[in-house]
Amino acid sequence: MMNYKETLFFIAKCLTISLEKNNREDIESQLKKNQVNWEQVVQISTAHYVFPALYCNLKRANFLHYLPEDLVEYMQHITDLNRERNQQIIEQAKEVNLLLLANNITPIFLKGTGNLLEGLYQDIAERMVGDIDFIVEKQFYDTAYQVLKENGYVNVSKEDYSFPQFKHQPRLCKDDKIAALEVHKELLLEKYADEFNYNFIIKDTVNAENGIKLLSFSNQLCLSIFATQINDDGIYFKTIALRNAYDVFLLSKKTATLQAIHKFDKLFNPLNNYLAICNIVFNEIDSLKFEETEDSKNHLLSFDKNITDLKYAKNKSKKTSQLLFIKTRLNIIKTSLSNKEYRTWLLKRITDKDWQNQKMIQLGFKNPKKES
Repeated sequence: MMNYKETLFFIAKCLTISLEKNNREDIESQLKKNQVNWEQVVQISTAHYVFPALYCNLKRANFLHYLPEDLVEYMQHITDLNRERNQQIIEQAKEVNLLLLANNITPIFLKGTGNLLEGLYQDIAERMVGDIDFIVEKQFYDTAYQVLKENGYVNVSKEDYSFPQFKHQPRLCKDDKIAALEVHKELLLEKYADEFNYNFIIKDTVNAENGIKLLSFSNQLCLSIFATQINDDGIYFKTIALRNAYDVFLLSKKTATLQAIHKFDKLFNPLNNYLAICNIVFNEIDSLKFEETEDSKNHLLSFDKNITDLKYAKNKSKKTSQLLFIKTRLNIIKTSLSNKEYRTWLLKRITDKDWQNQKMIQLGFKNPKKES
């Protein structure tokens, strides 16, 4: 029986078999023994949003005959659906690009959508994408948002107020379009925005076909790490997100990792630590170079503890989440004292009857209504 760590490492190695001969041989040897817990593989790869990427790599390696037939059929079905969705996302992004260019605004597409438009994947079905994210110059931030709303996009949230975001506008959607949009003016949380921002990335953007502008490979790699390490608090949880890690692996074939991360000061450790994790999980890939520092050693020890002792990891994650929640809420209250936008949002939030009801249920003071 494979434990969590073994399954995670098996999935990660499978994601590299199209490009890494040693891993391909190791995986085939493991498949021949017929000791893979496929139920657990499906569960973990789905949780990490790499289920289609797993299928695509196994198919390219001609390993599908080692898998149960019903599983192969299911994997193919999900992958086909994702390919169709991603094709629609690509077309939607191109339409958004043309619309904004017509209004003298040049978007730079980010993360999954940017990778799809760049052609990072051998099969567009590999990447599971949520929103279409792009950044614009600050002077066009509000204008871009308004242009989209004038062309049929509406707020995803039905609340008549939204949290004053530092990085991006409230998400937008359109009835006949598959993905929501996020218009960014920043890439990272405020604490780190001075090191990695629009002015930094604009210096070496890449021009793709149809006037589409993308990040350089170096900055794509860094943003793939920042998305989980900084924006999703990975530096505190010390875990890995295989979807982002797979992007990092592919991008490491196109740009020198150490050269990319040495451009930064306070962001160096989060970048280096994540590369260290990727290197271990993907089985010591040559292109995933990192510096062995005291910080990276400690980070790896914590990571290994989290994936080895799941009970410990669950308790640690819960405590970390609670601390971050309290810290965030205290920061909102503090900011609202001097920021009118935050103050207005906070007042509307605490007087929102639906929010009050949700909190009463959450805190155990009220039972949720049973549906008839």
